[in-house]
Amino acid sequence: MVSVSEPWYVHEPLLELKNVFAGYGQIEVLHGVDLRIGAGQAVALLGANGAGKTSVLRVATGLLEPTSGCVHIAGRHVNGVATDELARLGICTVPEGRGIFPNLTVADNLRMGTYSGISLEEIEQSAYERFPKLAARRNQQAGTMSGGEQQMLSLARALATRPVLLLVDELSMGLAPIIVDQLFEEVARIVNEGTSVLIIEQFARKALQVATWGIVLNNGVVEAQGSPDELNQALDVAYLGKR
Repeated sequence: MVSVSEPWYVHEPLLELKNVFAGYGQIEVLHGVDLRIGAGQAVALLGANGAGKTSVLRVATGLLEPTSGCVHIAGRHVNGVATDELARLGICTVPEGRGIFPNLTVADNLRMGTYSGISLEEIEQSAYERFPKLAARRNQQAGTMSGGEQQMLSLARALATRPVLLLVDELSMGLAPIIVDQLFEEVARIVNEGTSVLIIEQFARKALQVATWGIVLNNGVVEAQGSPDELNQALDVAYLGKR
């Protein structure tokens, strides 16, 4: 018997792709992809540009419907389910390119998270505790901040919805190494707090520092997967062509 105190997702993978094929028009970009993320797990989805990583994200969030195969959220078949319904199940994305509202202030960007029923006071408290720099920029237009601060805001706003699964797309894009280190430290903290995370990242070894499992995608096919320690050779093949 399942305890009423247990989360609704505890006995199934939070996200599972089974033999997924997908594409754009006549161009197929995913060829039988399998992916599984359990509760409290951090999975790194790795690959070079054009490997199909963002297409996997679009399938997982309902933006791209598979031509065949299945997408499950906690055991529920969700092919064709709208993105807003998936969001209500606790699936949240930090998109590539940050996805903030540049003409709004930091506070107003955070206010957008109140649609989930969480008060602005709670959202701001969480955001400013995680990222004190945002507190100092509270009344500043988000688009005038540095790239790292904008990424902090994007991450803070996503966490304001209290997701059970966070999908992070190219967190490091265009950022200085010291900022990337700070952001990945925060991702590690998020995982330690119990939120499952899918990290879609080109800088593979940085992502594997916080992941418990890694998947290497190459030309829309899962080429290798395993623990971080097991993937060094597969990464050399995917990125450098060594065999």
